[in-house]
Amino acid sequence: MADYINIYGQDILAVASDLANPTVGQIWYNTTSNTLKGGGVTTTSAWATGGNMGTTRFAIAGAGTQTSALAFGGEVPPYTGSTEEYNGATWSPSGTLNTARAFLGGCGTQTAGLGFGGEIPAITVATEEYNGATWTTVPPGLNTARRILAGCGTQTAGLAFGGYITAPSGATEEYNGSTWTSNPTGLNTARFGLGGCGTQTAGLAFGGGPGTITATEEYDGSTWTTSPGSLNTGRNYLAGAGIQTAALAFGGGTPSVTGATEEYNGATWTSSPASLATGRIGIGNAGTQSAALAFGGENPSGKTASTEEWTGAGSPLTVTITAS
Repeated sequence: MADYINIYGQDILAVASDLANPTVGQIWYNTTSNTLKGGGVTTTSAWATGGNMGTTRFAIAGAGTQTSALAFGGEVPPYTGSTEEYNGATWSPSGTLNTARAFLGGCGTQTAGLGFGGEIPAITVATEEYNGATWTTVPPGLNTARRILAGCGTQTAGLAFGGYITAPSGATEEYNGSTWTSNPTGLNTARFGLGGCGTQTAGLAFGGGPGTITATEEYDGSTWTTSPGSLNTGRNYLAGAGIQTAALAFGGGTPSVTGATEEYNGATWTSSPASLATGRIGIGNAGTQSAALAFGGENPSGKTASTEEWTGAGSPLTVTITAS
C-alpha cells in the first residue's frame, strides 16, 4: 500500500488538539484522542443548542462572535444591567451596566463592547463602553434618546439607527469612540424593533415595526439606500448578524413569534429551511452569517435563557476519519 507521503508529498501532522481553522482536505492526527482528523465543510445549515444564560431576560443587547460573545441589559423584570460573556459553551457573569435598561442598542466585541440608548423605563441617551471587565459611562451620550433601536460597528466606530421616541424613528448617529454625531439623512423607512448588522460605513437595516416591515436598507457611511431585496418574512423585534453583503436575520414577531431564518447576499434574502428551535422576540445576537449566536428573548411561554448556535452551509467542519 502506498504511503500518504508518497501520494501527497507530505507527512500527516501530529497535534495534541484539533486545528482551529483547517482547510478543506487538510489531514492531521490528534495524539490526545488517537484519531485521524480532516477538514471539511458543512453541507446543510442548522441551529444547535448552546449553554443557557445565567439571567433569563429579553429586550437584550449583544456583541462579539459565536465563541466570544457579550450579552448585556434587558428586562427580567425589572430592568437589568446584568452582563455575561460566552466562550462557545457556557456563559459567565461580568461587570454590570451602570444604567440598567432594556431595548438598548449594542455593538463591538467581548473585550470592547458598546451599549447605547434604551429604556429605564424612560428613554435614555446613556452610552457605555465595556473593556472586558467593567462598563464606563461616556457622556453626553446619544443626541436622540430612543429605545428599540439597532446598532452595528465597533466601540470606536459605531452606528446607531432607528428606534422609537414618541413615534417610529429613522435617526442615524455615528460614534467615534468619544462622541455621537447625528446624520441628517436617516433611514428611508422610520422603524423600531429592527434588525441590524455590518459596520459604520457599510451598515444594514431590515425588518421592524410598526406592523411587520420587510424593507431592507444599506448604509454607505453617509446615506441609506433601499435595497431591492426585502425580507421574505416581515417581522419586528428580530435579530441580525454578519455584514452588509453576508447577513443573517432570525426570530421576531410576524406578529406571531417565529424562529424563521434568512440569509442576505447583498441583493436578496433567501429563507432557510432551518429555524430557531425556540422562536422568540427581543433576542440577543452576535456573530456572522456562517456562525451566529441567538440568546435570551421571549415567546408565549415566557422569557427564556436559551442559547442557539447557527452553522451555515459551507462552514469549516472537522471530521473524524475512520476505515471504510
